[in-house]
Amino acid sequence: MRFSLFVHMERWDEEVSHRQLFENLSELTLMAEAGGFGTVWIGEHHSMEYTISPSPMPLLAHLAAKTSTIRLGAGTVIAPFWHPIRVAGECALLDVISDGRMEVGLARGAYQFEFDRLAGGLPAADGGKHLRELVPAVRALWQGDYAHDGEIWQFPTSTSVPKPVQRPTPPMWIAARDPASHDFAVEQGCNVMVTPLMKGDEEVVALKGKFDTAVANHPEVPRPELMVLRHTHVHSPDDPEGWRPAAEAVNRFYRTFDAWFGNKTTPVNGFLPPSPESKFEERPEFRPESLHKTAMIGTPAEVIERLRAYEELGVDEYSFWIDNSLPHEEKRKSLELFIKEVVPAFQ
Repeated sequence: MRFSLFVHMERWDEEVSHRQLFENLSELTLMAEAGGFGTVWIGEHHSMEYTISPSPMPLLAHLAAKTSTIRLGAGTVIAPFWHPIRVAGECALLDVISDGRMEVGLARGAYQFEFDRLAGGLPAADGGKHLRELVPAVRALWQGDYAHDGEIWQFPTSTSVPKPVQRPTPPMWIAARDPASHDFAVEQGCNVMVTPLMKGDEEVVALKGKFDTAVANHPEVPRPELMVLRHTHVHSPDDPEGWRPAAEAVNRFYRTFDAWFGNKTTPVNGFLPPSPESKFEERPEFRPESLHKTAMIGTPAEVIERLRAYEELGVDEYSFWIDNSLPHEEKRKSLELFIKEVVPAFQ
C-alpha cells in the first residue's frame, strides 16, 4: 500500500495571508515527496476560505516545477463546473508540464452553495449525470478527433490539445460512495477514491465491499485501484493526550463543513462560522472521543496497526488528509512523524 497527501490551503485566521498558506502547502508537498509519498492531491472548491482551491491546476503546475518524482493529482475536478474540452486540455497540459506525472479525480460535487453560484442553481444531487457524461468524453478527446452530442454538452469534432504524455490516458479516479458510482467507475476503467468521513473502519470495509462487487460485475475490465482518504494526525507516544487537540480540530473542521453544506447562512468574505456544538448533542460521532477512534489519529504504533488492516483489506493507496484546522506547525510535525515512523513499516 502506497501513501499520498491530500492537502488544501486552509484559512481560519484573517491575519494569515494567502501567500503564507501557499508557501505552507508547498512545504508539505516537498516533505511528502522526500518522505516517499506517491502523489499529492489538491481538490476544487470555490469562495470558501477553509478549503482554498478555485482550481487545482495552477497549484499543481507550480508543484510540478518544484518536484521531480511525486505524482500530481487533481482530486477532484467537479464535473458540473467544467466543459469536457477544458478538462481534457488542462489535464493534458499539466501532464506535459510534469512530464507524465498527472492524475485526475472527478466528482459530481457536494456543496449546494457552489452549485448556486457556478451551475445556475442545479441541485447538487443531479451532478452525477454530468460526471457520467464527462468521463468518456474526456477520454475520447485524449485519443484524437471526437464530436459529442450528449444530454448536457454538444460540440463538433474537436480534440485535446495538447495530448497527455501518458498513453493511452493518464490515470482517472472517481469519487464514489453508493454502489452505482462504484459500478460506473469500474465499468469506465477508472480507479476509485472513497472517504469514510466520520465513520469507523467498518465503513472502510463496507466501501471496499461495494468496490469488490463492482469489480466482480465487470470481469471484462482489469481491476482498478482503490484509495481511502482519511483525516490523519500522528502524535508522539510521549504525549498520551496528544490526540485531543487533533480530534477537537477535526471536530471544528466537520462543524464548518456542516455549516457550508447546510447552505443556510450567507458567508462573510469567504468565512462561515462552524455550526454550534449544541447542534450535535445527539450526534456522538462529532465528539472528540469518537473522532479519536474514527479519524486516523494516534501514535505511530496505533496508526501502523490500523493501516495494516487497510493493507490486508486490499486498499492500494492511503491518502493522508492533512486538512483539519490545526496550525501549520502542528501539521508539519504530524507529517514528519508519519514519514519517520509509519512509512518505513510499509516499505
